Amino acid sequence: MASDRIFGLVATLVALAYIASATQIQTSFLSDPVGPRAFPIGIGIVAVICGIYMALKPDAEPNWPVGKTLLAIGFAIVVLVIYALALKPLGFIIPTAITAGILSYQISPIAKNAVLAGAGLSVGLFVVFKFLLGLGLVAFPKWIMG
Repeated sequence: MASDRIFGLVATLVALAYIASATQIQTSFLSDPVGPRAFPIGIGIVAVICGIYMALKPDAEPNWPVGKTLLAIGFAIVVLVIYALALKPLGFIIPTAITAGILSYQISPIAKNAVLAGAGLSVGLFVVFKFLLGLGLVAFPKWIMG
């Protein structure tokens, strides 16, 4: 019970720091009416609410992962860190396909489905982020595109 309260307090503090850093985002004179701060501030508010809820209503008997589950979580964290480092040099589609495929395989170890999920998520998310949300993503590295 104390672990949930501590985690809720830490999550709340991190979310408040995230909101504070989101307020520092500079806007250009050609930004949309909502501005670039709205989404990160919204995410931060939801995280604050979740952290406060966890601190006030902790689980009486939390089940902490052990053994294989803990290793799988650690492996997923390592994969996500490598993904973050690979985005800039490799573009969006290749690292996203590989990462989504690896994490999909962890959820359901069927290779065909993991490959399809990775490919579909990478292309689908690229289309949404690039064309619907207007983010400046690079699909592939320059050495591939020429």
